[in-house]
Amino acid sequence: MPLQPGDRAPEIRSGAFELAKLRGKRVVLFFFPKSDTPGCTKEACEFRDASKKFSKLDTEIVGVSPDQAAAQQKFAAKYGFDFTFVPDTDHSIAEAYGVWKEKSMYGRKYLGIERTTFLIGADGKIEKIFSKVKPEGHAAQVLEAVRG
Repeated sequence: MPLQPGDRAPEIRSGAFELAKLRGKRVVLFFFPKSDTPGCTKEACEFRDASKKFSKLDTEIVGVSPDQAAAQQKFAAKYGFDFTFVPDTDHSIAEAYGVWKEKSMYGRKYLGIERTTFLIGADGKIEKIFSKVKPEGHAAQVLEAVRG
């Protein structure tokens, strides 16, 4: 059964990152398909540009993609991202959140991340889910939800 608002967010442990360590803060957990591609760059840059506003609202931003850590680090350095990226090379995090789905491009079917954002409350429960996200304007949409 897909995750719903009110459900406890599945735990994430990847390298030094643990979602549980962010309890007490709200978390914007955004899943994106691939570092340094046009849509993903647009989305991440909008979160970067709004990051101080999120921070003032005691909200952390965390990006998850199936990229290797090195690719995410290169992406972060290139664009000056000041938030956490979590590699999900085995797509276990994406599967736990229900965003690893069959996709289609140019008639070819494949499995990949469906761009989705979860707003997780300070109590570790999902407050809101943004599905099939369009990158442009998304950070502002999420910021409005954080502001309530």
